[in-house]
Amino acid sequence: MASHADMQDSDRVLNIALVAGESSGDQLAAELLKGAHAAYGSVNAVGIAGDAMVAQGVDPWWSSQSLAVRGYFEPIKHLPRILKMRSELIARLSSTARPDVFVGIDAPDFNLGVETRLRDNGIKTMHYVSPSIWAWRAKRIEKIRRAADHVLLIFPFEQDIYTAANIPATYVGHPFAAHIPMQAKPQAARQALHIDEHKTTVALLPGSRSSEIDYNAPAFFQAAVLLEQQLGAVQFILPVAHAALKDKIQAMRQQFAPNIELRVFDGQARSVMEAADAVLVASGTASLEVALYKKPMVISYQTSKVSAWLYPKFALLPWIGLPNILLNESFIPEVLQDDATPQGLASALLNEIDRYAQDVTVNERLIDMHSSLIRDTPTLCAQAIAQVVDR
Repeated sequence: MASHADMQDSDRVLNIALVAGESSGDQLAAELLKGAHAAYGSVNAVGIAGDAMVAQGVDPWWSSQSLAVRGYFEPIKHLPRILKMRSELIARLSSTARPDVFVGIDAPDFNLGVETRLRDNGIKTMHYVSPSIWAWRAKRIEKIRRAADHVLLIFPFEQDIYTAANIPATYVGHPFAAHIPMQAKPQAARQALHIDEHKTTVALLPGSRSSEIDYNAPAFFQAAVLLEQQLGAVQFILPVAHAALKDKIQAMRQQFAPNIELRVFDGQARSVMEAADAVLVASGTASLEVALYKKPMVISYQTSKVSAWLYPKFALLPWIGLPNILLNESFIPEVLQDDATPQGLASALLNEIDRYAQDVTVNERLIDMHSSLIRDTPTLCAQAIAQVVDR
């Protein structure tokens, strides 16, 4: 039997509420809404929204920026405001503006609580982007069971976890995969960045947060000095997530690698990845993006001694890099904590440059991984919404 989402039904109206707390969630929600607009005659959407959601017709009760709070201590300062916003959101959606369905996009600390309360009040709920239950010994899957009627997944291996737990879920593809080309065009990226098109180019991505840069950048810069000694004429490129981090990066460069040729860019992380011949990257979502560009790479991470001591006690997997988790093997080197010395990073990256040059199967594996993450995300989201609404 055809789902409502298989074809547009001009008589169908969808009343949907959504919450996205970061720019990545805003983009995910926008793709979901494209699917909803294609499947329904009319879509009335409200919630906590970013620019991409507003462009898809969402009435923003609050801006996504109001939830984008980072770090350990900053959230405490904003907690009263965020709790007030959450209680107003729940009250409004439970009374005068009851939707057919509520979709919480990522931001589990905020959204799972909202979803649970709304569901208790008889509203159907969905959660988009599973928390990393596959990486941590967390009871979080029980929280998700209580919170959501249906979960939209961005990694293929998550489907088995949810099926085993008997929680309705749909794998809808990963948002990066459709927006990163199967074959990188480094020359075009170098032209766009106005850097030398012919020099060996190494990208340094020590992290997007100030604390990550504190831990990772010193070794990355010292590794750059060693790489220059081995590779000869080489240019280094580094994107900063926020202009405020630029001064910190420049100060560290002066301290640890004053003589390397370095260009620092505001944002443009994907252009930097595409332009590079090889990449040193801190673990996190950026490591997956670099792997999708199919570049020789080393994943590294340093953190506080306490966090490093605690991590193995809670981690379920032997890897921290998303590409290795997706490939289910130690495919890309992870040089972590005490091993993340300048020498360790430089020699690992030089080995990878050689491996990618000599072994064609490396690129083939990364193409397979990339393909596994591409799905018709808007349509799959719309079909899942129809299932939940019609249940």
